[in-house]
Amino acid sequence: MLHSIARLKGVTIQATDGEIGKVGQFYFDDETWAIRYLIVEAGSWLSGRPVLISPAALGHDAWNSRTLHVALTKKKIQGSPPIDTQKPVSRQHEAAYMGYYGYTYYWHGPFLWGFGASPAALHEAGPAKPSRYPGAESADSHLRSTDEVKGYHIESSDGEVGHVEDFLVDDSNWSIRYLEVDTQNWWPGKKVLVSPEWIDQVRWADSIVRIGLARETIKQAPEYIESQPITRDFEAKLHDHYGRRAYWLTPPRQEPAARRAKAG
Repeated sequence: MLHSIARLKGVTIQATDGEIGKVGQFYFDDETWAIRYLIVEAGSWLSGRPVLISPAALGHDAWNSRTLHVALTKKKIQGSPPIDTQKPVSRQHEAAYMGYYGYTYYWHGPFLWGFGASPAALHEAGPAKPSRYPGAESADSHLRSTDEVKGYHIESSDGEVGHVEDFLVDDSNWSIRYLEVDTQNWWPGKKVLVSPEWIDQVRWADSIVRIGLARETIKQAPEYIESQPITRDFEAKLHDHYGRRAYWLTPPRQEPAARRAKAG
């Protein structure tokens, strides 16, 4: 099932022994477009400081409520490496975070979550062994905030068509399946969906997402109505319209970089 990032903001995070705080934003991997962390604005018990929560700590059934339960105690969260949301998250910080919680590094292995297709793989493979991948923890992190990318301009092959309004996430693997594009400056009232798979380039410095589709093709795409659930039939029509193979018919990717949006 797909869920709106905008609707998940403000959801309460509940530890095994009490409330932690509210979801403030999300960090996604700009190579694979998978949500790697939730940023939780902790309550007064932690002086309001933000903390990182990995999807690996969340239960799958939590999506249908306004409370997300994590299999962590408040004491465990309190001792986690601090995060400064005003600065980029380094790979070294991620490595320290993963080590603290005993997770495997998601950047190790051939799948979206390292050695598996879902966040559960961070538990199943056991604690990471950095020495197995020399130099991997010195690489740059590829984390971006959804708050930062919201509002980016969407450029088609023949002109601008709108801006990023929201993100739709697959609850099976925390992958961003679609960007919600608001086209109100061109076709009033209409919103459409485009997949990160169809992105040709992201110019991060210019806040521009380039998609190799014609404006008219995007204009004629099935309209996305936020109040209606996204069905598999709707997705099939969307992929047929764009002439793209459906992701649910494609085997899990062996190489995460295959989804990489070219940086500009």
